[in-house]
Amino acid sequence: MTVGDTNSGAGARPPSDSSSGASAAPPNGETSNGETPKGHKYSYAASSAHPTPHHAVNHTAEPSDDPLAIRLEQLILGADRRYTAFQAARTAGVSMELASRFWRAMGFADIGQAKALTEADVLALRRLAGLVEAGLLSEPMAIQVARSTGQTTARLAEWQIDSFLEGLTEPPEPGMTRTEVTYPLVELLLPELEEFLVYVWRRQLAAATGRVVQAADDEEMVDRRLAVGFADLVGFTRLTRRLEEEELGELVETFETTSADLVAAHGGRLIKTLGDEVLYAADDAGTAAEIALRLIETMTHDETMPALRVGMAFGTVTTRMGDVFGTTVNLASRLTSIALKDAVLVDGAFAEELVRTGDAPASETEAAEAAAAAEKEGEEPPSYRFALQPMWQRPVRGLGLVEPWLLSRRTSS
Repeated sequence: MTVGDTNSGAGARPPSDSSSGASAAPPNGETSNGETPKGHKYSYAASSAHPTPHHAVNHTAEPSDDPLAIRLEQLILGADRRYTAFQAARTAGVSMELASRFWRAMGFADIGQAKALTEADVLALRRLAGLVEAGLLSEPMAIQVARSTGQTTARLAEWQIDSFLEGLTEPPEPGMTRTEVTYPLVELLLPELEEFLVYVWRRQLAAATGRVVQAADDEEMVDRRLAVGFADLVGFTRLTRRLEEEELGELVETFETTSADLVAAHGGRLIKTLGDEVLYAADDAGTAAEIALRLIETMTHDETMPALRVGMAFGTVTTRMGDVFGTTVNLASRLTSIALKDAVLVDGAFAEELVRTGDAPASETEAAEAAAAAEKEGEEPPSYRFALQPMWQRPVRGLGLVEPWLLSRRTSS
């Protein structure tokens, strides 16, 4: 969202014509009583509710062009547009410079002098600025909060409109237009979806907080040891040339949905999806290994899906805004690229962690010796979930010489 006059601070007066002593014309062609002259054009496209790209903003739309769009916006935002960017910043007691940084971090388009903001926009500025003033957040941290929230909810809103509301607003009877059923449908769904969003966010926040406070020290809260896995569809580029767009979309959606469900069900965290690839993480190697093999097994039994390959690594990972970075992540990605179809490759640190936790034997010879010793003592032999097979060392671009291990499910102890 634009914030037009970056030289104005909180509480500053609008610029005036110093040569004549008369006040400058109100922004956006407003009259002195705050009304908009008849016929004056201003933007209805750049809304604080929709992060519309700047080039797509229609700054010449008449208020009467699409009454339904205006009514829907008022319903969703819960208020009418009242403020220009400068007026909102001044009312919130926030400098234009800081307001600009907040709104752009949230992903909102520039609106120039348009009267496009509501009371909710003013309150949002007050809250963020208040957190900074109270010392609860630094200014860079507040901007990071704005950016992470904006990016996440923008994707959520796009998904809901494209995949959810579009299907539900099909005209129920011949002769009815989709727009005739949109408003009452949104009116019914809005409070339910809002409550559900807050519930899921609180659940996710509780889970993330629990993971952080269990970290061994302050450094581990940011740079943690995690198992990271990439799952990649084999031959996806060829599929994009062979399949129709709708078929390709359905395949990607099935892959992402199935992967997300398996990762969540078995205790991992889906970091992001990249069309033909998913990135996930887990606190321990055993959980990540189980997820990888489940993904392979599930996709193998689905005739509509191409083959899958997985690469995993274990080590220190830097987390930022829900994403993961570092050498461990890069190594997992490189292992994925060299894995054969329906195979899982892990790095040496991942293999060592499985051995340390008793999830896999160091070798089949060691497993046989342990079983023989247990039988001699009349005890139960060790039970291993996974098997590890060392592969030939090979150079990996940017990471030097790597010795991958082939991970499989162990069928006997």
